[in-house]
Amino acid sequence: MELPVVNHEDYFAKIGDDHKFPINKFSEIANYLIKKNVVKKFHKPYPCSSETLKFAHSEKYIGDITNKTLDKDGVKKIGFPLVDSVVKRSLVATGGTVLASKLAINYGISCNTAGGSHHANYNGGAGYCVFNDVAVAAHYLLNRGLANKILIVDLDVHQGNGNSDIFKENRNVFTFSMHSKTNYPAKKSISDLDVELEDNTEDDTYIKTLKHYLVELNQENFDFVFYIAGVDIHFNDRLGKLKISDQGVKLRDELVIENFYSKRIPFCGVLGGGYNKDFEKLVELHSILHQTCAKYI
Repeated sequence: MELPVVNHEDYFAKIGDDHKFPINKFSEIANYLIKKNVVKKFHKPYPCSSETLKFAHSEKYIGDITNKTLDKDGVKKIGFPLVDSVVKRSLVATGGTVLASKLAINYGISCNTAGGSHHANYNGGAGYCVFNDVAVAAHYLLNRGLANKILIVDLDVHQGNGNSDIFKENRNVFTFSMHSKTNYPAKKSISDLDVELEDNTEDDTYIKTLKHYLVELNQENFDFVFYIAGVDIHFNDRLGKLKISDQGVKLRDELVIENFYSKRIPFCGVLGGGYNKDFEKLVELHSILHQTCAKYI
């Protein structure tokens, strides 16, 4: 059996060729995974419904996105033009993480080739995040009794402030974010477990810190894990402030995946951020998540 991986051609959106967000990475990651024989065929998601979205986002915000009536400040905060392909992409990518979460329940482990839009909160989007796909999927699992105690492991270079805001009063979801202290967002939220790293942190310190907190997390009885595997921790990332090597990214993913999969906790990996100066390297780094998960199937 091969690793269940979710992908859709609508993960690509028309945001302009000169946009600093590397939107074409989503199609290239899919091509790379096929080329490397990680998967032969992807699971294809449907757009997420408003009924499913509304547990993580206000009905007004959902309507403003789907009807393209969000005000200029709201659009500017997101950072994408509010055009049809962006709306479609946001709904399909969120549906992709919902589907991936169900596949993780069925198969023990799964991945999306998008997702990790962790800056979007209940009332709006931010930082290239329209809908918070992990928050939506977590609510989906809880509402259907498919999970009771969910852990969100967020190792993007930026704090997962949207998740900590959405779940700040929800004791069924525990948020762990380990991120750059001085990076976006300027005003941090309060995660259940929040670890701030100094600028230019390198592999040894990063991995030692991660191991310490994984031991702490293992004291809890989680029955589902979402992993936001941002590769903007890499030393060559345009928006990151850490100095993690290729090998450091690989070791990080191996540690996280082994830690939870070995305990037979359903595990869903999503992409997170990545803005590497070298596009081919960016695709390769993102694929480490999927290639590592595939070893466990």
